[in-house]
Amino acid sequence: MDRTTGGAPTRPPQGVAGAVLLLGVLLAGAAPLIPLAVLVYRYEPELLPLFAVPLAVLVAAWRIARDRARDQLTDPLTDLPNRQALLLAAQEAIAEHDEGYSVGLILLDLDRFRSLNDTLGHTAGDRLLVHIARRLHRALRSGGPPGSATRGSIDDVFAGLPPRYRRGRPLVARMGGDEFAVLLPGIGCPNTLERVAKALIAELAAPIRLDGLLLVLEASAGVCVYPQHAQDAESLLRRADVAMAHAQRGHSCVEQYDEAQDADTPYRIGLLGDLRRALETGEVQLHYQPKVAFDGRVVGLEALLRWERPGQGKVSPDEFVGLAESSGLMPRLTDYVLEAAVGQLAHWREQGLQVQVAVNVSPRDVLNPGFAQRVAGHLVRHQVPAHALQLEITERLLLDDSRRAADTLAELRGYGVGMSLDDFGTGHSSLVRLRSLPVGELKIDRSFVSRMVADDHDAAVVRCSVELAHSLGLTVVAEGVEDDETWERLHLMGVDAVQGWLVSAALPAEQATAWLRVHRTGAPPVERMSAATQLPPGMQPVLPPVLPPVLPPVIQAVQAAQMEIQAPGVPNWAPTRPQ
Repeated sequence: MDRTTGGAPTRPPQGVAGAVLLLGVLLAGAAPLIPLAVLVYRYEPELLPLFAVPLAVLVAAWRIARDRARDQLTDPLTDLPNRQALLLAAQEAIAEHDEGYSVGLILLDLDRFRSLNDTLGHTAGDRLLVHIARRLHRALRSGGPPGSATRGSIDDVFAGLPPRYRRGRPLVARMGGDEFAVLLPGIGCPNTLERVAKALIAELAAPIRLDGLLLVLEASAGVCVYPQHAQDAESLLRRADVAMAHAQRGHSCVEQYDEAQDADTPYRIGLLGDLRRALETGEVQLHYQPKVAFDGRVVGLEALLRWERPGQGKVSPDEFVGLAESSGLMPRLTDYVLEAAVGQLAHWREQGLQVQVAVNVSPRDVLNPGFAQRVAGHLVRHQVPAHALQLEITERLLLDDSRRAADTLAELRGYGVGMSLDDFGTGHSSLVRLRSLPVGELKIDRSFVSRMVADDHDAAVVRCSVELAHSLGLTVVAEGVEDDETWERLHLMGVDAVQGWLVSAALPAEQATAWLRVHRTGAPPVERMSAATQLPPGMQPVLPPVLPPVLPPVIQAVQAAQMEIQAPGVPNWAPTRPQ
């Protein structure tokens, strides 16, 4: 089957239609000259050739207007339709939409094209874009060459469409830079469109020979469908861009539009405005969850965000932190957290409480120029030594820009700031990349720790992670420790410290201060409560009174002290991020 794609909506009329249009323009432009031409023909016929001049001017004006209109809708490099042409085609497709079938849009972005362009030069980059445009055009025109990844997938999709849509024309457009779009005017469901997107990405991944080099390109795609995801052409394009950005961040190749990931829904716009105000008024709070070694030492505390939106209740940290990251508010939120955490460290040091506090930072923060200097500025302002602060980063940083991240983290380590790799096991990092980062601590994600008693596979992951970290000279902290048996197994595996509800919930600053004071005083161990023991009204123990055999007496004292800390009238915040 042959499906015309690419520049169809932008090319000037051809054949009979073009001739008729040209004749119409000539007649309209020459109408005022007709009476004069009749008089000249009657009295001075030899002057008639002079009328060819205005007619030639009319033809030239028509051609100029036609070319200008075409240029306004065409990408000059690839000769594909541009963004405006795509919007016009999408509006037309939506206007002709039939019940049961949708208008699909795929937005494609070439991964790491900028670095390739800088390495090979802009001329080679332009030639590469032209090659990609031709490859997309060819894949959609005939399903791709025999044996290609796209041929079967795309032909199957179009074979299942009604005859009216089979006569329709998919459109390939260049949006600018290394972004391309594919408009499919008759798609049954988003999953079908996702199949086509994956086939196109596979087609783009075929090796390309350029200037003697064999290049293999990777791409990310966002998929959006009318009317399921959007109600007009502008929304269709914008939401496809949201899905594509999510695919790039998650390295997931193709993503469908999901409203939960869109920062521009009315709810999320309102949430973002409230978050900005909350940062200005100090409504966002830090709670602190201890990390404790098996011999009873407190090795540090992790600062966790808590926000209660006025009139709306508590907001999940995952929700508002993700919103801050997608909206550009993350640097401000990170500075807010660093200022609060370092300020609390200074307050504790004045009281003789020498502890280390860990702060989670976004990969975008670490890759932002000047981040190390900003951290140092907070420490200098509060006169807190750098070793009292620890930054927790995630494995995602290893995938974004490992070289730049390593330089920033090395600068921070040069100041003396501690580094911890958080949520280990949930990302895609390699051992080589892990060795390149100057981290001193590895935190095993709670998703493995919480299931290790019941799942031998998760227990094996934890065991291997501990051995790997120790072989690299890293200390190991296990998150999400909530029961005695997990504590015992982690202790036998050689884990250095634990964090979770069995030790302590995340506490507000005042309660964390009391917790640290009790731990420092070494209060006597608490006897196991008998059935007849009664707690004062309103007092709820944070931890179970049954203690694991390896739990030292000093931790038992801390556990008992927590019951006193949770006094009546003090809200017991359950951490939204399970620990």
